[in-house]
Amino acid sequence: MFDRVAIRASDARASARFYELLLPTLGLPKSVDPSELAVVEASEQEPVTRGLHVGLLASSVEHIGAFWRAGVEAGYASDGEPGPRPEYSVDYYGAFLLDPDGNSVEAVLHGNRRNGGLIDHVWIRVLNASMTRRFYEMTAAQAAPAGGTVANGGRAGTPGYALVADEPGLARFRGPAGGSFTVVEGAQPTTGLDMTIGGARFIDDDGRSLRLRSAVD
Repeated sequence: MFDRVAIRASDARASARFYELLLPTLGLPKSVDPSELAVVEASEQEPVTRGLHVGLLASSVEHIGAFWRAGVEAGYASDGEPGPRPEYSVDYYGAFLLDPDGNSVEAVLHGNRRNGGLIDHVWIRVLNASMTRRFYEMTAAQAAPAGGTVANGGRAGTPGYALVADEPGLARFRGPAGGSFTVVEGAQPTTGLDMTIGGARFIDDDGRSLRLRSAVD
């Protein structure tokens, strides 16, 4: 689902050390594309990514424990100890850490997991979930490949992805391979978002507005 999620860091070297330490603990195949999750230096024009949640696929419950222990032992803050999360689904198991800029990074295992790749899901905090949902639905007309969008069991939206949850304060889109992204209302919206899905690049400049660019801009 995710072509690329770029984390804009206040100190790219420090953030890179965080991800370089943790990714090997997940037991992922060596064929995972490292460009799917990128760490880049923030700038005045491209602000630091904050308030983002990224869920990374793990191969087993044991790998999730190793992920969390490695982070805590290295001095990174826990955002939730390893364990089941039945509020998400009956077979959901995860652990959470904070990266150097305070973004929540999760190692996760559940039945509705993505088929391959590294990123299982992304959560984005927004001021108005309904408005942002409409933004992503409108991108279908602008960014859809030849043949249009794929509904995949839900309402058509961003190319190849379906709107599968539309609740007060929350909207979730899921891709044909099982990954998802969710927008949820919050007082402190996510800033510095740089996410490419379905060949379309989404930029969040100020935590309130989202822009669509081509993936090559």
